[in-house]
Amino acid sequence: MTRRMGLEQEFFVVEPGGEPSHRADDLVQQCFEMAESRGLSRGFFATEWVKNILELNTPPSSSPRELADSYRDILQLAIDAGNEIGVRLYPYSVYPVHLIPVIRDEVKYHVQVRTIGHERFLNAGKCAGTHLHIEVPRGTIDSRIGVAYDAPADARNELLNTYNLATALDPVMIALSRACPFYEGQSSGLAHRTARYRGNEEYGWEGVYTLLPEVGGLRPYAESIEQLVQLQFERHHAWLNALSSARVGQDLFEEAGGSLLTSAWNPVRLNLHGTVEMRNIDSNLPEIVLGVMMLVYQLAHRVRDERLLVTPTEGIDSMQVEGNRLLVPDFDHLHHQLLFGAVNEGLSSSIVREYAQSTIEVACAHEPHWPGLSELVPRPGSFRTTESVLLEKYYPQGESLSREKGLELVREGCDVLEDSVRKLQEPLPADALPTP
Repeated sequence: MTRRMGLEQEFFVVEPGGEPSHRADDLVQQCFEMAESRGLSRGFFATEWVKNILELNTPPSSSPRELADSYRDILQLAIDAGNEIGVRLYPYSVYPVHLIPVIRDEVKYHVQVRTIGHERFLNAGKCAGTHLHIEVPRGTIDSRIGVAYDAPADARNELLNTYNLATALDPVMIALSRACPFYEGQSSGLAHRTARYRGNEEYGWEGVYTLLPEVGGLRPYAESIEQLVQLQFERHHAWLNALSSARVGQDLFEEAGGSLLTSAWNPVRLNLHGTVEMRNIDSNLPEIVLGVMMLVYQLAHRVRDERLLVTPTEGIDSMQVEGNRLLVPDFDHLHHQLLFGAVNEGLSSSIVREYAQSTIEVACAHEPHWPGLSELVPRPGSFRTTESVLLEKYYPQGESLSREKGLELVREGCDVLEDSVRKLQEPLPADALPTP
């Protein structure tokens, strides 16, 4: 059975010298003007809540090859549009040196800033992410109640398994996609985007949702559809309580389009578009983004095709298939040892590395030499991250990153992105991107 996927990716807009640019509106307008001549929709290009970030959106795609082609064309147009007006796209997850974001003057953003707190919320404007969307059967997700009461049993089961699979992949997505190791010129060893956006009071990660984990943190597996619905309402009520505590009227939230499902900024959430959305991936180079996408595609396809039941299991550190069950670590282990390891050490953590390796083995069980993951795993047992490459070049002695070096890193990131997109124009091996 075929289910479509799509992705959104955020990019920093920068001046040719690497300095932050607040011209995302100009860039989007230029993209609009160029889109029609290339047969692309204006809807593929969007502004974000700050004026230094551009968001690109692919259309729903039935195969990785189709998604990769759309992604390449949309990204190439955005780069070309930037060249026309004199700005560039910086692809990594965090702007490496000091940045003061300029907030867009819209009600929905004012609601969040007032509720979260201005200084805390600014962290979000210094980070850029990639979101993957996994389609579930049409009509299964309901904007009012989370899951439609009248959805067929098979559709509800598919949604439950997809949600639990996406949850189980959280530390793997963080570890594989770690991109920029610097935040405000410092490298603490953390996965900065995850720590600064998601936050975690227990671990001392000061981020946007540190004090609202129900709204921005990873939520537990759901044992049933009823529990999945309950999780949606628990999160929504937590947000409404936060609005009340901040003396922000609920009517303002609703005026800005707020609803049950739009009060979620979690790493895994149900989306109004009929997808399970994974929001835990760093913005990164195309080859890394597409490699992570293909890993998720293969796993989701196998779970659906073989009707595997995603089963949280105590006492295991790996993902493994046993009969008709896909065994994954229980939530306590996932959300503590594995998440902590993924954010603090990444793939240097042995338990995170072994867990990531096990997900790849499950995904590629029927295609052990599948080349689509070569950017993430150049050879068996090894991993390659953007973060490790940048650390080796810009942080050899462990000193802080000067603004001069930070701007050099930004310019190089723009160069590498443009070179990567050019390489995507080259023909790929026939089996590099599987078709359904």
